[in-house]
Amino acid sequence: MRLAVKRLASVAIVVYMFAAQSVAQEQTEIKQELPKKWFDTFTIRGYVQARYNRLLETNPDLKCEQCDRSWGRNGGFFLRRVRIIFYGQISKRIYYYIQPDFASSASSTGLNFGQLRDAYFDLGLDEKNEFRIRLGQSKVPFGFENMQSSQNRLPLDRNDALNSALSNERDMGGFFYWAPEGKRKLLSDLVRDGLKGSGDYGVFAFGAFNGQTANKSDLNNQVHVVARFSYPLEIGNQIIEPGIQGYTGKYVIAKDQLSSGIKTNTDLNYTDQRAALSFILYPKPFGIQAEYNIGKGPEFNKATDSIEVKSLHGGYATLSYIIKTKKEQFFIPFTRFQYYDGGKKHELDARSYNVREFEIGVEWQPVKQFELVAMYTISSRRFEDFIKQENFQKGNLLRLQAQINF
Repeated sequence: MRLAVKRLASVAIVVYMFAAQSVAQEQTEIKQELPKKWFDTFTIRGYVQARYNRLLETNPDLKCEQCDRSWGRNGGFFLRRVRIIFYGQISKRIYYYIQPDFASSASSTGLNFGQLRDAYFDLGLDEKNEFRIRLGQSKVPFGFENMQSSQNRLPLDRNDALNSALSNERDMGGFFYWAPEGKRKLLSDLVRDGLKGSGDYGVFAFGAFNGQTANKSDLNNQVHVVARFSYPLEIGNQIIEPGIQGYTGKYVIAKDQLSSGIKTNTDLNYTDQRAALSFILYPKPFGIQAEYNIGKGPEFNKATDSIEVKSLHGGYATLSYIIKTKKEQFFIPFTRFQYYDGGKKHELDARSYNVREFEIGVEWQPVKQFELVAMYTISSRRFEDFIKQENFQKGNLLRLQAQINF
């Protein structure tokens, strides 16, 4: 009798488990058939950078409008970036990315205003999304460091030479990107693994954009055209990425960028052309990042009190070394030398610049969510416009930045 009861109980348990498994499988199939909700299609991340630039400062008149508006006299604690990023794969072939920044300057005294940085979507043209079209406001594919996120970059600011091409690195336009599936994964892994990658901007890029830089209306009926080819190669344990890029167009100097009395072209249209070479040796553990560009663009000429199309050239080289401790902390000492001789079209009167700068610093990552950078800058800058025609400044300063990643 007892044996029969035990056998009956065993059979009941088996039947129950089979039924439960069938129900669970049916629920999974039903769940898979249901369309995704709107909140299942996006992710939120971001970062905040807080700075102080006045330690060991030797010249309060040494400034860099393009780099950091808290340089120099009256500069104090400063929020350089406050970014919140919304992104997601809406469907297999549609990806979107929206990034506002809440640390923008509305004026010399008005800080921490919200402003759009990125707002675009990618349309995949094949099953693997190896061919993509990007539409909206996004980074223009010119220069490795320009496309490298400030969240990942070692020096606190982008180099003057290539960044002078595109204020905020972005513009409204349409771009075509191509990269094989394996290369797309490698480009993403270089960022994920902390190797200071630029992100996935394809192996080949081609596109057109307004040419007036981000958050500004187009002022002529011509577009800028850009192309880039950059190919990451794995050689043993090392990864290198050589690249070449260039763009051409007509830049229009807005009237609010001009001093009263300065001489200009009648239509304010100026040739704007550049070509650049890049070479990256990813830090495993020693790294090299170097770029150089040449071109033509608007630049103030104090000999004629006018803005003219003049030649420009310059670049930089950054050396770094990653040290990982047993407690999973990272120390990344680095040094960078940069040089630029040319105009900055997006500043007052297309200011004329000659920059020589040496930086040495270290980034410390005690945990993945926090970074601290200390960087000593030795700078020599000539920056002249119609109002300030003799303006050469030299000096040194120690700069600090704390960054939170979330």
